[in-house]
Amino acid sequence: MTSTLSPNQSETVLRIVGELKSRPGPLLEVLHAIQAALGYVPEAAVPVVAQELNLSRAEVHGVVTFYHYFRHTPPGKHVVSLCRAEACKSMGADDLAEHAKLSLGVDFHETTNDGQFSLEPIYCLGNCACSPAAMVDDRLYGRLTPERFDAVIAERRRKS
Repeated sequence: MTSTLSPNQSETVLRIVGELKSRPGPLLEVLHAIQAALGYVPEAAVPVVAQELNLSRAEVHGVVTFYHYFRHTPPGKHVVSLCRAEACKSMGADDLAEHAKLSLGVDFHETTNDGQFSLEPIYCLGNCACSPAAMVDDRLYGRLTPERFDAVIAERRRKS
């Protein structure tokens, strides 16, 4: 299925590329700015970015798909990022991740059916002393247990 950009998305992508294309090696900066503005990098933005930066579609697609940070679909209302780095893994992050997947009913890089939560892996939140760690939206949580995770999610659901 080929997607297209809405007029608003197209305007946003073209504005971002126009503002940043004169910078050295602008591709990553452009992609980050697109994701910041739209919440993700739409598939239909790839040929636009490629054309505007005089790159091949394959080059742009390769960067978007190589870096796990870039989303390919719109995020949920709340983004749950679970640390997957070594310090957190040594303190139970794998068990927490399995619990989060079951609790939310999604895998990493997916969004719940109600559009409320996206689950993302992240590789270090800088909260190693309080492992395992997660970030929900812009709030950092440490020493998470499955029970604390469920409480954080329940709190977000109540506020939605």
